[in-house]
Amino acid sequence: MRIVNRELSWLCFNDRVLQEALDSKVPLIERMRFLGIYSNNMDEFYRVRVANLQRIFHLKKKNIAGFNGNAEDLYKEIRKTVNKQQEKVELAYQQIVSELENDDIFHLSDKHLTKNQNDILSDFFHKELKHAIFPIMLNKKNAFPRLRDYSIYLAVKISTKGKSNRYSLIEIPRVLSRFFLLKEDDKQFFILIDDVIRIHLEEIFSIFINSKIEAFTFKFTRDADLDLDDDISTSFFDKIEKGLKQRKKGSPVRFVYDEKMPKDLLDYLLDALELKKGVNTIPGGKYHNFKDFIGFPDFGKQNLIFQKQIPSKHFQLEKTHSLIETILKEDVLLYFPYQRFDYVVDLLREAAIDPFVKEININIYRVTKESQIMNALLAAIFNGKEVTVVMELQARFDEENNLYWSNRLRENGAKVIHGVPNLKVHSKLLQIKRIEDKKIDYISYVGTGNFNEKTSKIYTDFGLLTSNPTISIEINKVFRLLENNLDRGQFRHLIVSPINTRRKIIKWIDQEIINAKKGLSSGIKLKLNNLTDEVMIEKLYAASNAGVKIELIIRGICCLIPGVKGMSENITAISIVDRYLEHARLMVFENAGEPLIFILSADFMERNLDYRIEVGVPILDKKIQAEILQVFDFQWRGSVKSRLLSKDFKNEYRKNDLPPFHAQLETYKYYADLS
Repeated sequence: MRIVNRELSWLCFNDRVLQEALDSKVPLIERMRFLGIYSNNMDEFYRVRVANLQRIFHLKKKNIAGFNGNAEDLYKEIRKTVNKQQEKVELAYQQIVSELENDDIFHLSDKHLTKNQNDILSDFFHKELKHAIFPIMLNKKNAFPRLRDYSIYLAVKISTKGKSNRYSLIEIPRVLSRFFLLKEDDKQFFILIDDVIRIHLEEIFSIFINSKIEAFTFKFTRDADLDLDDDISTSFFDKIEKGLKQRKKGSPVRFVYDEKMPKDLLDYLLDALELKKGVNTIPGGKYHNFKDFIGFPDFGKQNLIFQKQIPSKHFQLEKTHSLIETILKEDVLLYFPYQRFDYVVDLLREAAIDPFVKEININIYRVTKESQIMNALLAAIFNGKEVTVVMELQARFDEENNLYWSNRLRENGAKVIHGVPNLKVHSKLLQIKRIEDKKIDYISYVGTGNFNEKTSKIYTDFGLLTSNPTISIEINKVFRLLENNLDRGQFRHLIVSPINTRRKIIKWIDQEIINAKKGLSSGIKLKLNNLTDEVMIEKLYAASNAGVKIELIIRGICCLIPGVKGMSENITAISIVDRYLEHARLMVFENAGEPLIFILSADFMERNLDYRIEVGVPILDKKIQAEILQVFDFQWRGSVKSRLLSKDFKNEYRKNDLPPFHAQLETYKYYADLS
């Protein structure tokens, strides 16, 4: 085969996340948090990708790209892989818990407690936890309750001599932290509230006298696809709201349970949930929903967490009283989280009070619930600016938040546009229109990541601030396209999906092939989240066969197979998984010694190239070009957190004859020096 399967490649990526949880060089509490990231990733994988596979089970003869078999065969392979990874999860958890004891941090279970610990937990239970617990008795007379994806449940078995077994459900309260902390002298303890509930089961079910009461954890995952009907009389806004309600009723795709759960209780649940054991059921340990471990407490132990890295100040933006004036003079590149995201918010704050600013246009994919970006836009509205917001309502799992902000912005006077029919708006654009002395200037921002203060602290992303007239005019054309679907426009400088991205990238790859054959300098450097598009993969293979050296840094899915003689021998692909999630996207084409450099919002995936609004921008400033090439060089030299990508999914760490090089750490030092 010339490609690997995208689902299996994704599982390989998540295994790299799991490697961080098992890596003794990673601070202990961060290892626990990587278990949370792994679990959160897996939840989304099942809700989206596995759910999609289940929808095509009936197409028995349809082969799956990069896999020798049909959808059902692939599902079995996925389950086999996930079960192996689940064993690693349990191993990692036990290792971390054991090693925490060296720092006087101990995990308490419901089995081994001192009288003092019991008294403290009893006080917590009666004052706080008890009032958040509402057991549901299960029986065939009443309909089985609808389970929620993001919750964890205790399945309770009540055994009374001479009577039939009774079953009950307890949802672990989401209003409380999953972890309850205790301190005794120099020792610190944590217990999961799952176990606090187990300790008090007899009290919760006190009406069942002389009974044995046991509780076993499980979690449940549904298909997260939104079914948007074609009723033209219903607004897109209303369809999204309706789709969110339907999501809560989606088909089951996964059931993870405590492998010690009694067979009668397990069979009861599987029957009630209409699940087939062994197909979409996964046995595990006592605790589930490791997603909560993203918020695992640090116990005040600075040696057990990543050393704090404060985002650097930007030398161009710190020495000025006006961000707008600086950007009008020269382009500025921001690289988060190494530099402050606050500059973007500050730019909007300045625009909101600048008397010469007339309009602000922005397109939003994901924002925080308490977004400073949104509040800055509201301030601009109150100050009389014309604000237009293109709000993507189909940003998966952020639909509800985007509906909220759409309503709030519109109620306060913003013009809110809900994207383009049949196309997600995934670009990251901001444009400020300013008129002074009858001269019109545009201050524009093109980014690779969302306008999101929270993710900007943990995702690496580029953002270009520019007033370049040719670039700004084309960005303005994109906003006109988003407002008027018939106005597609011509783009000579920007790359805009689905209009010209695929065509332009193929043209640039073809030019590298021509240059290589002529003996001119050639080469391609790509940094992407995912590489799955088969046309692009075949084009990269053709370039490799022509002698073009290709360097790929792919964080997630990579369906291309590097290093195969006669197909991809000039291609090397690595993946970096570290404390920051690598989210920035960039392209460099050697172009016979005059490099073409772009940052972009799109990955090399069919959906990004053909079915989304995506925007990439050329980097024209020579100093910024050098900066981006330096960042890529750091990552390419990286060995500490870099894995080689291959078709066997081994995730082997990259090795070379040079001293270990930690790409993210060196990048942080580089930007600290620049400031």
